[in-house]
Amino acid sequence: MLFKVAILAALISSVAGHMAMSEPCPRFSPNCANKPPLPAGVSDYDYSIKSPVPYDGPLMKSDIPWPESATTWTAGQPATVKFQPGGAAHGGGHCQFSISYDNGKTAAVVHEVLQHCFFSGASGGNGADIFEYTFPLPATMPSSDNALLIWTWVNAVGNREFYANSATLKIVGGTGNSYTGKQMTIANHAGYETIPEFSGNYATGLQLYTNAPNITITAPGSSGAGYTGEQVASASTNNAQPSAPAAPTSSAPAYDSATMAAPTASATLAAAVPAYHARIAPIPAPPTKCA
Repeated sequence: MLFKVAILAALISSVAGHMAMSEPCPRFSPNCANKPPLPAGVSDYDYSIKSPVPYDGPLMKSDIPWPESATTWTAGQPATVKFQPGGAAHGGGHCQFSISYDNGKTAAVVHEVLQHCFFSGASGGNGADIFEYTFPLPATMPSSDNALLIWTWVNAVGNREFYANSATLKIVGGTGNSYTGKQMTIANHAGYETIPEFSGNYATGLQLYTNAPNITITAPGSSGAGYTGEQVASASTNNAQPSAPAAPTSSAPAYDSATMAAPTASATLAAAVPAYHARIAPIPAPPTKCA
């Protein structure tokens, strides 16, 4: 009888899933009220949209471009991301919201919620308190008809997983040709650092976020400098390290935490590597809790 109850609980948990965006509508999501049409050649939606990214699979589950934008954001104005209710929030953890102009090959952070994502403070529970985040989209963010918003999350409690949803955006009103921000952090994925379960220590893994190098992204057709680092062919086979640290070229992205002061701007790396094609550079003297 107990075995049957355990199986039933597991099935309910799998159906409920984890956390996923609802607005802007993520690519291939079956759960949005207004879903953009599927790309040519794709016959169905992703009914595992709330599941973690497969450990050795594509970081956004699919790199097929969406045929039209899910919404329009205006540079210099507030932008809002909403999440589906009812998902398991695994005690919070670290979330980032990043923008890409090359279908996810490189991505720069515009907002992050470290330690307690989905919660107002420390929590070991699954029921989220917060389902919506609003943050300013930088005024210098280049305009584009085909930008990509990427939400990523490393959970505090449970199996060591990496979550990601992406949504195609139209960005208007941008005053710049390029944007420089922290490189999106990837963890708990093949070829990258593993952030262990927090076990009540919400500083676990923070050094991967606060010490991330800066990266410059440029919209196609703009005259900005764009990404100038060397492309690395494979995360799993290339361990080349960036050059010596240099001073950051832009302010840090917005930081959102009720219990921790914003991290100071640390030195960043002069030659950043693309987020989807290289290991996260090892951080000197990491805390003992970090793998």
